[in-house]
Amino acid sequence: MMLSGLFRFGVWQNFFRAWKSGYSGNLEGEGFTLGGVYVIGAERQGVLLEHREKEFGDKVSLPAVLEAAEKIKPQAS
Repeated sequence: MMLSGLFRFGVWQNFFRAWKSGYSGNLEGEGFTLGGVYVIGAERQGVLLEHREKEFGDKVSLPAVLEAAEKIKPQAS
């Protein structure tokens, strides 16, 4: 994303949403890496949820994570 991330409207929306809720974070690190969330099932279930940030501050849906986690089948002993 590099500099183009600073000019995206969604990035500024995410920044102000976090700022209003009191999140301050830190300014350490290189600052250009987007994150993601994966929910991976046991054995052959594979990836049950994949969320990759499309822009800085893009959040995963908590209900989607919980729904995917509930689908994880316990491993056979």
